[in-house]
Amino acid sequence: MATLVLTTIGTVIGGPIGGAIGAVLGQQVDQRLLGPRRQGARLGALTVQTSAYGQPIPKLFGTLRVAGTVIWATDLREDRSTSGGGKGKPKTTSYSYSASFAVALSGRPIRAVHRIWADGKLLRGAAGDWKSETGFRLHPGDEAQAIDPLIAAAEGAAGTPAYRGMAYAVFEDMQLADFGNRIPSLTFEVEADSAPVPLGTIAGLLSDGAVAGPTAATLGGYAASGDSVRGAIETIARAIPLSLRDDGTRLLIGDTVPAAMPIAADELGTADGEARAERRRVDRAAAGTLPDEVTITYYEPERDYQAGLQRARRGGGPGRRVEAIELAAAMAAGAAKAVAERRLADAWDARATAKATLPWRRLDLRPGDTITAQDGRVWRIGGWTLENMVLTLTLRATAERDLSAIVAQPGRATAGADAVHGPTSLALLNLPPVDDGAAGPRLWLAAAGVSPGWRRAAVIASTDGGASWQEIGATAAPAIMGDALTVLPPDDTALFDARSFVEVALLNEAMTLLSRDCDALVDGANLAMIGDELIQFGQADAIGGGRWRLSGLIRGRRGTEAAMSGHAVGDRFVLVTADTLLPIEVPPDRIGANVRVIATGVADAAGVESGAIATGRALRPPCPVHLTAAPLPGGGLRLSWVRRSRVGWAWTDGGDVLLGEETERYRVTITPNAGAARTVEVALPGCDYDAAAIAADGAGAADRFAVSVVQLGNHGATPDAARATFNPMGGRL
Repeated sequence: MATLVLTTIGTVIGGPIGGAIGAVLGQQVDQRLLGPRRQGARLGALTVQTSAYGQPIPKLFGTLRVAGTVIWATDLREDRSTSGGGKGKPKTTSYSYSASFAVALSGRPIRAVHRIWADGKLLRGAAGDWKSETGFRLHPGDEAQAIDPLIAAAEGAAGTPAYRGMAYAVFEDMQLADFGNRIPSLTFEVEADSAPVPLGTIAGLLSDGAVAGPTAATLGGYAASGDSVRGAIETIARAIPLSLRDDGTRLLIGDTVPAAMPIAADELGTADGEARAERRRVDRAAAGTLPDEVTITYYEPERDYQAGLQRARRGGGPGRRVEAIELAAAMAAGAAKAVAERRLADAWDARATAKATLPWRRLDLRPGDTITAQDGRVWRIGGWTLENMVLTLTLRATAERDLSAIVAQPGRATAGADAVHGPTSLALLNLPPVDDGAAGPRLWLAAAGVSPGWRRAAVIASTDGGASWQEIGATAAPAIMGDALTVLPPDDTALFDARSFVEVALLNEAMTLLSRDCDALVDGANLAMIGDELIQFGQADAIGGGRWRLSGLIRGRRGTEAAMSGHAVGDRFVLVTADTLLPIEVPPDRIGANVRVIATGVADAAGVESGAIATGRALRPPCPVHLTAAPLPGGGLRLSWVRRSRVGWAWTDGGDVLLGEETERYRVTITPNAGAARTVEVALPGCDYDAAAIAADGAGAADRFAVSVVQLGNHGATPDAARATFNPMGGRL
């Protein structure tokens, strides 16, 4: 007796062959070439990064997102940098950590790695740009693959394998500040093949030709893993409609059901041309053993290859029987839905089984083939027995369905936008104190990028003309900055400017400005530097292309009145907020020196440099205001003014603000239009220019006096003077 059986793995599953994975001749192909029946790949195994020794490396086909297995790593590397330490300033030591490691990706060669995620956030974008700083090398797994130089340097060339036939990636000195100073969990978008891969190709490569045949059915990506060839491909056969048949030496794979062979009525129940009374017997499996619902879990390309789930249901109440399929493959939502619907329908169709006998001349029929009986029903051959020249077939009912029109929604990806980091842009600012506290001699660094994806850059600074450099750390949060497109005209500093406006172009179109009301402006909102002048703006109107019109202005803020008359097209614009400015400390003896900074972001091929003279502006008091003159009895003028303080910009209690200096001193210069100029220093906010002084200066009957007043602080005079011209009666000209 000869026996040919289509063996079944697990539950009978959709398509024309159910859950069958192999046709066997005496179970030779099945056991010798496909291996024992063991567990195949599970979906979660591709999403969790491991480092366990002996962990199987999946063989990737098409394009898929995988976590990989860490196969080599160094200890964390600690780097220290020290900043500060000037007069009266403590030194600050900061620590940063990095690591180097290698991750195995595929047990067969690949073409490329595209996007990379770290802890679920993009580390490398679709354009190949990095969001954090790291070195990276990809070894694609070809047979000419050389050893990695970093691993060889650490382990010795003799002890470093080349891992030929295995694709892996090496990260060198990955900066870990973004990941809590630990190696993050990584996932990779791996392209193993340039297009979707036919299922027959996958099966053939995995079985070294034991399974072969052309198929139109493809997968966008597939990860073959498990402890045998059977384990690697059985899930495909469970989920995707294929036909399998044995040719005696190989398992032939094809698309859906092969053409059904008609069986004439006079052939059924015959042997050697003599009719037998035995008729076909049909059994129906109990409905209670069949699933009411089928779910399929897969990878959804439209959601960055995150796991998706589709289901098919039929009637059933509590106690619903659910069959779950995990397919480690990338496929569209509609295709996954069709798989579930087909599996459920075929499971119920296949509950009908039968047995038939045919004459020996129909030995061309093989398990996996289909026949059509006289009632028009299509049956799939599951078993074949030849005894006494009588061919006995075991049959299972099947039906063809067109599920190509099934539509399903993939849902939305939860990851952030893939914005290119782009190059760094810097602005090094001499500012008055940006808060209400005393400040040391410092500059302020604002940084941003021409691309919305820019995040930060590492900074070094020199206060001695580049002779030595000091690590400062990373830039602050991205600043909102750009350039002025129009000239800001001079105006009064004591009033809201309802007439003037200025147009600015921001670095990228993702930057936005907000309008604020008067109360917010009084509290310090919308403070910005244009050129060397600090302004506030109440109204911000977008005019397209990253351009904004600013109006409702308050001018010359925090002692910058002198800069109001020096504006030009192209003036630098920076929105001044404490969280977007990095302080650059300057030693007191370097006031007046040229300070240089270099910032290097992940997209900067070389460092970006900026420089400014350290004027010590934050340590110098702002110039006095409200300079007035009143006539004295007997001739001359009494001059008075109001001081301001660098340690407090808000008038909170109705009294004088803190002095902010060791002593109160002013330098007053009086220049009549005829006669000599006079300079005096006083300790109060006022002085007299009496008749005797006028006569001594030779001013005579001068009809005007130009007066300038500066306050003398601990670290220098005010950057500008309060100025006014008066007539002999104290009238302002």
